[in-house]
Amino acid sequence: MRALGRALVPVPAFAGPPVPAFAGPPGVALRSRTTKQAPRAAYGWGGSRGGRPRPPRGGGLRRLYEQARRAWDRPLTAYYVILGAGLLITVLGLVMVYSASMITALKYSLPSSYFFRKQFLAAVIGAGLLLIASRMPLRLHRALAYPILVVSACLMVLVQVPGIGQSVNGNQNWISLGGPFQLQPSEFGKLALILWGADLLARKQDKRLLTQWKHLLVPLVPVAFILLGLIMLGGDMGTAIILTAILFGLLWLAGAPTRLFVGVLSVATVIGAVLIKTNANRMARFQCVGATDPGPDDSCWQAVHGIYALASGGWFGSGIGASVEKWGQLPEAHTDFIFAITGEELGLAGTLSVLALFAALGYAGIRVAGRTEDPFVRYAAGGVTTWITAQAVVNIGAVLGLLPIAGVPLPLFSYGGSALLPTMFAVGLLIAFAREDPAAKAALAVRPGMRWKTMRRRVKERPSGER
Repeated sequence: MRALGRALVPVPAFAGPPVPAFAGPPGVALRSRTTKQAPRAAYGWGGSRGGRPRPPRGGGLRRLYEQARRAWDRPLTAYYVILGAGLLITVLGLVMVYSASMITALKYSLPSSYFFRKQFLAAVIGAGLLLIASRMPLRLHRALAYPILVVSACLMVLVQVPGIGQSVNGNQNWISLGGPFQLQPSEFGKLALILWGADLLARKQDKRLLTQWKHLLVPLVPVAFILLGLIMLGGDMGTAIILTAILFGLLWLAGAPTRLFVGVLSVATVIGAVLIKTNANRMARFQCVGATDPGPDDSCWQAVHGIYALASGGWFGSGIGASVEKWGQLPEAHTDFIFAITGEELGLAGTLSVLALFAALGYAGIRVAGRTEDPFVRYAAGGVTTWITAQAVVNIGAVLGLLPIAGVPLPLFSYGGSALLPTMFAVGLLIAFAREDPAAKAALAVRPGMRWKTMRRRVKERPSGER
């Protein structure tokens, strides 16, 4: 055997390239002592026949998931999602406000575009507020927290003054600004509670005081209860529900223990039950949950006709402007029940698109709140996301018959300048917070447009003839 091994080892008799000790089957090259890497001609790169790469495990779905995950992890994804979803919801809302309000305007002998023009004016002003909020530094947002809270509380008090406050649909929550314009201060109270609460909790966290119950609750909860009391004096329980959701969101972000949540929620439930039980209108709204018949006295007329509008839309709807329910059948078609008209005219595809936009906006807000190291940004972004998401759920749930009708508009979508202005400012806040991320700042600094301008400037500075 030792002699046989020596016989197989080549002994060169002349100068030339080395010969491998053993040649395998045709098409397969083995590694020799002098060759560093064997060629891969027969089976191609990666071990697949014909030189084609072997597809990754999992197929197309796995590859699509990885691409979506990488795209979502990019620094500017939340920035673009918040900006795009907010603007798309607003623009689609303008279209649906015009379609849903035409018949109501003609009913009151007004031009068919009356409500649309008012909403468009509010959207233009709101776009300016969004731009201002997105460009303001964080310290200025924190400095405005207390003035906005004081002004909102004073306006809520003025609502209850006879001759200044006005009643709309049984709720004393409006102030006349002259002519056809009115202001609902409670809508700005939501923004005020978020900014002031975020600044308060951030300062207490810096001082390590949030581990104590008294610092966690005081003065956040008492001030929130004062705002809730001013709102409930006007009878607007829907806005009070949204304000309560914002309060719970801030407490949850601050790390409140479960026992505290149970206690505060129990107190809020008892108070809400008393307020509902002592008001016949609120009791009737709860009785209309899941109703399929208007009832003998038409007490569930609005809820049932909202379901009728959604049911008649089908997959793709009857078309823009072709709604039947807006011809006097469905009350508040352009405000609280605009989602029902959207389902009738745009069908299931339209309603799912609206839901997807709100889901994207909410998820991007959660990402901003979860990735920041600044406590003020975390509390404020979480509060804004809670506000928009909770209000959308309450409104859409009422239209679907799953929740009682609370009388709150669909954010950025329903008619109402008092609701649109602070909401667009809040979206601007989320954009500003998304821009404050260090990775997002670096990505914005080297955007293609800015890089192209820099390169063009350098080209102009070159001497002539050096192209």
